[in-house]
Amino acid sequence: MEVRCPICGRFTPYADNPNRPFCSVRCKGKDLFRWVDEDYRISSPIEEGEANEDEHET
Repeated sequence: MEVRCPICGRFTPYADNPNRPFCSVRCKGKDLFRWVDEDYRISSPIEEGEANEDEHET
């Protein structure tokens, strides 16, 4: 099965790919730097009660 790299859009094999879902170390690094530069954000603030809801579910 092949998947599309979320950074560059190239198709890459999913199985036996140490960089998945990325096609290469370069795209994996670009994604990391986007996180570091805060290009990715949560769309809305987490309310105080929402942060602990998952911990109490059984």
